[in-house]
Amino acid sequence: MSSLSEKEANKVNFVEKPAAASPINLNLKIGVVATIFSFVVYYVLHSDTQLPETYALCSSDGRNIYTVDNDNTIVECILVHKSHIADTGNLGKSISTIITRMESALISFLIIAVIKENAISTVGSKSFAIRYIPNGSIVIPGISDSHCHILEYGASRQIPLSVGKTVKETVSFVRDYIVKHPDLEHDKSRVIEGWGWDHASWDVERWPSWEDLEADPVIAGHPVVLQSRDGHALWVSKKTLEDNAPYPDVIEGGVIFRDEAGNPTGIFMDSAQDLIKRLPASMDELERRFRTTVGEALSAGLTSLHDAGFKPDSLAFFKESEHFSFSTILIMSNLCPTQNDRQTKKGPLPIRIYGMTFFDEYGQYWGDKIKPFMAAANGRLSARSIKIFADGALRTGGAALYEPYTDNPSTKGAMRISVEVLNAIIPRFLKDGWQVNVHAIGDRANGIVLDAFEASLKGVNVSTLRPRLEHAQIMTKADMVRLGELGVIASIQPTHAISDMWFAEDRLGPERVKGLYAFRSILDSGARIALGSDFPVEVINPLKGFYAAVTRLATDGSSPHGPQGWFPEQRLTRMEALRGMTIDSAYASFTEDYLGSLVSGKRADYVVLSQDIMTVSPAAILETKVIATSLDGRPVYGKV
Repeated sequence: MSSLSEKEANKVNFVEKPAAASPINLNLKIGVVATIFSFVVYYVLHSDTQLPETYALCSSDGRNIYTVDNDNTIVECILVHKSHIADTGNLGKSISTIITRMESALISFLIIAVIKENAISTVGSKSFAIRYIPNGSIVIPGISDSHCHILEYGASRQIPLSVGKTVKETVSFVRDYIVKHPDLEHDKSRVIEGWGWDHASWDVERWPSWEDLEADPVIAGHPVVLQSRDGHALWVSKKTLEDNAPYPDVIEGGVIFRDEAGNPTGIFMDSAQDLIKRLPASMDELERRFRTTVGEALSAGLTSLHDAGFKPDSLAFFKESEHFSFSTILIMSNLCPTQNDRQTKKGPLPIRIYGMTFFDEYGQYWGDKIKPFMAAANGRLSARSIKIFADGALRTGGAALYEPYTDNPSTKGAMRISVEVLNAIIPRFLKDGWQVNVHAIGDRANGIVLDAFEASLKGVNVSTLRPRLEHAQIMTKADMVRLGELGVIASIQPTHAISDMWFAEDRLGPERVKGLYAFRSILDSGARIALGSDFPVEVINPLKGFYAAVTRLATDGSSPHGPQGWFPEQRLTRMEALRGMTIDSAYASFTEDYLGSLVSGKRADYVVLSQDIMTVSPAAILETKVIATSLDGRPVYGKV
């Protein structure tokens, strides 16, 4: 049955449906063992990890299952049959018997036995179990990250640079990596790659150069390529500079940093990054990256990932990946399937992936030659959207602004794509059936992209196209209103707000900064928001994003505006944040009909959390642990 109203939820029994109703009907009151039909009763140990194809997941201490349906109903039980939610409802307060009626097509006789916190019934080869979540814990729909970089996150874990507080400390991480890999130390032909350096967070903010790397005797002479935390700048070594020379004087949509003599310093921003050629990673290396990301994602409660930029090698990898299985054991133990193993480990992808295929702003249009697809690989792989870069990033000063940067009046940032190309390709992609997702951070970039969307959406049902602004960071008040009027989705990353709040006003000034990360204003405009992290730019943990959205505080409880949060009027409510990382994220990926909420007929993707993030103190949100993550009704992390 569908989720119950508040009045119905307080009844002792579930309200029965007519016998002809198609969903499995569940009438539960839990407590004393009740035998409905005489048959075989057997005991199940508490440590049993083999779930039957039909089971109920229940809370014994109140309504602690957040369905995130249209009414935000909270229930005490969900019934899972195979890979789907069959029913939802509440337990009676008297909890003296168990009464279960199932469709005759599924089961004719039912036997129930209750042992401690488990109950199980069996008819021939079929069985039915009741599992209880720990007291104080909750169940929510599987969490979706609406903007992330899957393979890049795996790569970033090789030499994590984000914790470096100075240039010297950051360089030391590269040196330590080389020392730990003697084969690299003696082979100066292999490129060493790292991710995450952040000059804006260093004790003394300055841009690094190739000289900082060359000054270390272990690193000197090695080709080194280090990606910035925001993904919008490369820092390379002298050897890498030499290997990729010569360089153009100017590159559209990018910047080559130069010294007073005009020589490249080793920093390449935005489109200029493409001047540094890198060999594609091997399949084994891509598998390692994928395994690393998926293991951490599942343990964090993520069941769906919107990859913000499929490139040809990553798309090919994911398509191949659907033919072999990464079991939970392989993922969590970090064991790698070898080439020979690939053909024997058949099965679905271990997580749902919604891909945005990268469009090269300087390349040819391909939207009429490649067809978007949905729900391949047992419903777990889709690629029906494109990703376009409109501008750079605020952190590195590449976001396109209407007025100059307050801390650098010589620049307004830059568009990475011309207005003419943007206006030409957006309607073509939409016409050819693609969802168009555009990276836009600066107010000028957001305004230009909204202009293109507005022209393309005239006379069109926007719900069939669902264009997205990826980031939507700095917006004028007028454009926030237009965002809602047009029906464009704002794909936002709350953890960016609490990272950038420390330098944002210096960069934008006291008035313009009010339009930065204005989540409440965007939502109040009528726009739909989808929450993500942009990992590896930020941490993979979605609960930190939830915390950032509802508090606008650093993890230590501080902010530039005090303990109430940075521009606290822009906070989201907890339910708005939960919907943004579940059902609204599903809508943003055209999957709301089968994902995003725990209602009858949808896929049984859910997460068990150790405490109620909807009611605990703000600080306690960050202490919440993931007990279990389930995909298609089967635990892929932890157990139920």
